[in-house]
Amino acid sequence: MQKLSRTNLVNLSIFFPAYNDGGTIPSMVLTALVAARSITDDFEIIVVNDGSRDHTALVLAELEKQIPCLRVITHPENRGYGAALRTGFSTASKEWVFYTDGDAQYDSLEIPVLVEAIREGVDVVNGYKISRNDPFIRIFLGNIYNFVVKIAFGLHLRDVDCDYRLMRRAIFDNIHLESNTGSICVEMIKKIQDAGYQFAEVPVHHYHRQYGTSQFFNFRRLFQTGQHLFKLWRILVLKKYF
Repeated sequence: MQKLSRTNLVNLSIFFPAYNDGGTIPSMVLTALVAARSITDDFEIIVVNDGSRDHTALVLAELEKQIPCLRVITHPENRGYGAALRTGFSTASKEWVFYTDGDAQYDSLEIPVLVEAIREGVDVVNGYKISRNDPFIRIFLGNIYNFVVKIAFGLHLRDVDCDYRLMRRAIFDNIHLESNTGSICVEMIKKIQDAGYQFAEVPVHHYHRQYGTSQFFNFRRLFQTGQHLFKLWRILVLKKYF
């Protein structure tokens, strides 16, 4: 991987929400370290361990000993994906913040692709999946989810469900996120869009899950997320007209 030119250097926080990702989080951290070094000397890596019950805490403790720029923040109990993201955003200290999930369905080595898309006036660089590598039912439900939330919330991104994002940290001085569930992504994109921030989009690769199980695609989580999405829709969309 080639070093980016000096004009493209940014100071960068990279963080991963992790829940029972002990089999994948080491590779995510190490590849993020390689990617960050190709971009800038001013970076940090953060992992938010959201009450994992597997060996995630053990491997992160070992990684902290070896990687000085790594910070691990632990929720004693599982608070939910949205809570993990909010912790990451509030902890990040650099001008630009990148996050993706700790399950290795996205490749940290593609972070420079997002950095290269930074231009004057761009506040968010959002990835979109070139091809989704999931079981058919997840692809089917994911397409329905993406279509429905884009229409219901008036979102302009082609792939709302792609958690591979680079954002100015200052955005979170101006918007306040509240969700604890996976619906935080819709809340976040809607509030950022409505606040007038500008998006760029780049294609990224998506990989088959090799370890663990999805915390989103089960009936209980889907029901909870549906309830919260309806609540968000009433607050962020419906109340604007009444």
